Amino acid sequence: MEFLEASNFIEEIITEDLKNGKFNYVQTRFPPEPNGYLHIGHAKAIVINFEIAKKFDGKCNLRFDDTNPTKENLDYINSIIEDVKWLGYDFGDKVYYASDYFGQMYELAIALIKQGKAYVCHQSPEEIRLLRGTLTQPGIKSPYRSRSIEENLELFEKMKNGEFEEGECVLRAKIDMSHPNLNMRDPVMYRIIKTPHHRTEDKWCIYPTYDWAHGLEDSIEKVTHSLCTLEFEDHRVLYDWFLDQLGVFHPRQIEFARLNITHTVLSKRKLLYLAQNNYVNGWDDPRMPTIKGLRRRGFTSDIIKDFIQKIGVTKSNSTIDYALLDHCAREELNKKAKRAMVVQDPIKLIIENYPEDKIDYVEASNNPEDNSFGKRLVSFSKELFIERSDFAIEPPKGFRRLFVGQEVRLVFAYYVVCTGYEKDDNGNVTTVWCTYDPNSKGGWTSDGRKVKGTIHWVNAKDCTDVELRMYDKLFLKENPEETDERNDFIANLNPNSLIIKDAKAEKSLLEAKDFENFQFLRLGYFCKDIDSAQDHIIFNKTVDLKDSYSKILKKS
Repeated sequence: MEFLEASNFIEEIITEDLKNGKFNYVQTRFPPEPNGYLHIGHAKAIVINFEIAKKFDGKCNLRFDDTNPTKENLDYINSIIEDVKWLGYDFGDKVYYASDYFGQMYELAIALIKQGKAYVCHQSPEEIRLLRGTLTQPGIKSPYRSRSIEENLELFEKMKNGEFEEGECVLRAKIDMSHPNLNMRDPVMYRIIKTPHHRTEDKWCIYPTYDWAHGLEDSIEKVTHSLCTLEFEDHRVLYDWFLDQLGVFHPRQIEFARLNITHTVLSKRKLLYLAQNNYVNGWDDPRMPTIKGLRRRGFTSDIIKDFIQKIGVTKSNSTIDYALLDHCAREELNKKAKRAMVVQDPIKLIIENYPEDKIDYVEASNNPEDNSFGKRLVSFSKELFIERSDFAIEPPKGFRRLFVGQEVRLVFAYYVVCTGYEKDDNGNVTTVWCTYDPNSKGGWTSDGRKVKGTIHWVNAKDCTDVELRMYDKLFLKENPEETDERNDFIANLNPNSLIIKDAKAEKSLLEAKDFENFQFLRLGYFCKDIDSAQDHIIFNKTVDLKDSYSKILKKS
């Protein structure tokens, strides 16, 4: 194997392991629990595991840690599989499950009991917690800790056979109740859960805890490098203890910093609270940091992967500015999004000297960054819609758009000069009048004159009505979890995180596909929402055109 030049500390460790013969291949895994939908923090773990496996010509398993049937379901599993595929990763023909190994785990637990290193304990969960001790005080040994091997084997079998009720007893490892790491103080290995499993149904009524199962799954699958976030660092000594006592294949665990983003929560519990209590419209709400929510908002898999590449892989926790994710979106969408014209706050523009029934067509670029996108023809007539903000009765200094006597360019079309306007009974402008230069089509004039203002428009005679969903950050504070008692993070919700506007759009957007990305000229980047109907087309705002993060980069 050719050893690749390392670009982060994980790759440096793997490169060294291959060089010194600790392993002669690389295998990683992405091990989600199927008890919720994936979010962008999970996307970081997905990208790291799959990209590292790819870089070292290895393999990455998709494996579900399905050890708690009370919180898991097939909808989560199918969603996770779909999300991993959408991100562009191939995990082969097989999906792995912890439940595939329940039989092996049970036999390994028996082996530990036979070594005198596990016992059945009849303390309640509350007693186990209270007697565990603290960082400064040792725990108190369970009165059941001295049971004989024979008695423990008999009781464990009765647990498996359903002869005890939930919570009546557990299987615990016998390690050290005074160990400085609380995870080593006789941790629970099995608990009784009389809930049918989505794959094994009623076969089991005892289920392995995450700490007992996780390292064994990696070992059984011959994972070489078990890549985890930093909260598992204190658990590593326990995983190592289990594997060493059993004498089985021993993966190497490496921890990296989890992803934290400003104005966002990435706790499954809190995201579930938001969805269940209707603070958002489900798990795929475009304000949610779930992969499904980000996709629906218009973020592509390339945007998310570019973002994760830019933040890098580190050992230290930090919080990433959400503006960087927006910056990555602009960079990607500027290159790959089609252009279109939409007027979000329309007023009528009437061209006095344009023929009444004439329909003209002007040529518009689909993406000036890439000529391969080609051009489209946009219809033009006597009556157009323009943005209300593009006209002023009393223009401020430096105003380059329309006011009486001012000439501007209608993008892709003609030069027009404002001649007047009309107001309704409330004093609101309803119509702007102008004349056009018929020799200025495409923005070129025979006398070579130029104007400083350019505005967009749509043809009032064949435009289509669309709904714009203008999304902003879900939370006002950079750290929404500053106050966390009784879900106080809800107090930090942004009341203007969603504003809905009715708009006028050029006719070509009738052909837009679900999730298709567009730059609406001067408005921002949008994508077509999956709830759209033929008579009700919806576009979700992905990100503004203005890039605040580029200023941060320049300052740094």
